[in-house]
Amino acid sequence: MAGVNALQWLNVTRHGESTGNLAYQAVEGTDAEEAGIPERDADVPLSDTGRAQAATLGRWLAALPEDERPTLVVSSPYVRALDTAKIALAQTSYAAPRDPGGLRPRVDERLRDREQGALQGLTTLGVERRFPEEAERLRHLGKFYYRPPGGESWADLALRLRSFYRDLGADAPGGRVLVVTHDAIVVMTRYLVEDLTEKEVMEIEKETVGNASITRWRQGGSGLRAVRYNDCAHLINAGVSAS
Repeated sequence: MAGVNALQWLNVTRHGESTGNLAYQAVEGTDAEEAGIPERDADVPLSDTGRAQAATLGRWLAALPEDERPTLVVSSPYVRALDTAKIALAQTSYAAPRDPGGLRPRVDERLRDREQGALQGLTTLGVERRFPEEAERLRHLGKFYYRPPGGESWADLALRLRSFYRDLGADAPGGRVLVVTHDAIVVMTRYLVEDLTEKEVMEIEKETVGNASITRWRQGGSGLRAVRYNDCAHLINAGVSAS
């Protein structure tokens, strides 16, 4: 994809475990129609485990060879992502506030999570019961193109991410970038960087993107080449729960 291929390294991570993740896990397999999350999506915070995951991510960043360390960090504005970025950077020697000229996360709203619109906070059962016509429309259109009322489809994510990565390549040619974001954005970044099809990316989407997992691409001479996807080894090796 033009723009992003100007980078030397692209690292993408999902935020650490959030209280919203825990809320959905708590109602999984029950007859609950809502997850019961009190905050708006942008304000959902990290859990204690999520903060530990973010710190472990930071220690992984700190241990990278100097020529692989991020020169730019860009985060979703959502609390759970931005706090992940800040906690991780605090573990490194090249980040502010230890160094007044150190690395600070830049916020870009194009990295926010997929907007669910009228279906926000509902479980699968909740959607079936409260919006049966939408559940049927989803089955008919497929996940990639289905747009919930007031929300976004996965194709919509591709549109805003094309813009983001085009600007990123122009702003930081030859740079080493860390993007801190959400699971759907991680998946759709693969779609764009690796020039995947709808079928291929929806197959990848079936695997849960781990909290604070690492996905990486490296410059291969004519563009970015995949190095690893959804890797949680840094968490497991540190004895931190990989959720």
